Amino acid sequence: MAVQGQIIFAKRLAILIRAGIPIAESLNMLEQQASGKSNAGIMRVLRERMEQGQTLAAGMRFCKNAFDNFSVNVVDMGEMSGTLALNLQYLASELKKRQELRRSMASALVYPSILALASAGILIMLVVCVFPKVLPIYRSFNYQLPWSTRFFVAVGDIVQSYWLLIVSASVFFVLTAFFLFRLKPVRLWFDRSILCFPLLGPLLASYSIANFSRITGLLLDSGMGIIETLRIVAEAMGNTAYRARIVMLAEGAARGEKLSDMMATDPVLFPVIVRQLIAVGETAGSLSSSLLYLAEMYEEEMNNLARNLTTCLEPALMALMGLMVGFIALSIITPIYGITQIFRP
Repeated sequence: MAVQGQIIFAKRLAILIRAGIPIAESLNMLEQQASGKSNAGIMRVLRERMEQGQTLAAGMRFCKNAFDNFSVNVVDMGEMSGTLALNLQYLASELKKRQELRRSMASALVYPSILALASAGILIMLVVCVFPKVLPIYRSFNYQLPWSTRFFVAVGDIVQSYWLLIVSASVFFVLTAFFLFRLKPVRLWFDRSILCFPLLGPLLASYSIANFSRITGLLLDSGMGIIETLRIVAEAMGNTAYRARIVMLAEGAARGEKLSDMMATDPVLFPVIVRQLIAVGETAGSLSSSLLYLAEMYEEEMNNLARNLTTCLEPALMALMGLMVGFIALSIITPIYGITQIFRP
């Protein structure tokens, strides 16, 4: 089930439960209102599990491809504490925030990617399609072509002569990179290295810290223990460097170590402000509040970084695109001007 589907499920189920409708009957109503067969099937499985005497959280845990551990545990805590409707409403709100966080992250990267692909497409079209058509005209005259034109002519000849080899090498490179990224050490190295990139690194780090802080704070606020919370949060992290470090935090917490002390050993993943606020929360006994404050702070920072990234990359890529197209255009026009000079009386 997509995130939007989970949000709708949590909101509607919370409303029905608050209206006094039994959970099984509420799930039956949601099944009838489901937008697709897949969502209807999930509601049916949850209802059948409830009718068999299982809890809603157990049914959601059975549908592991539809609900993540975060959602399951929030519902589980709500059932145990008798505040299921409140927890479902809370879950819908938090899933909405996580969805907006992902969208902000994606929007910051989509536009620069489109510009880069458009630039590459124009370059390939000019080199492969335009130059081969004007080249016979240039060669029909006894004229020394400028170096820029000769460069693109050579590139065009190489592409036309060895296109099969180039395509094969590109496919091999993509497949090799795909299989290498499936190796845990390679993925771990890449996910950690990318955090050091200018502009993109701080954006990804802010997203990961905001995600970690919000989920950890919510689970702790709902009454879950720190060790189990960290294990669940580790599974929810997309960056494997953060995931591996949070697993180590869970192991250290089981030994009685403080989170702030363990985070101090890895300042790349956890900046000073994160460690300081968590240390304050641990000392004051308000760790969940400190984490939720951190989440809000880094969500705002991520939004600012996303706007700055787009603001910086857009003119830079446009300028690069203009220079590239202009250079190619000059490489085409300069020989024409030179040839006209030959025939000038």
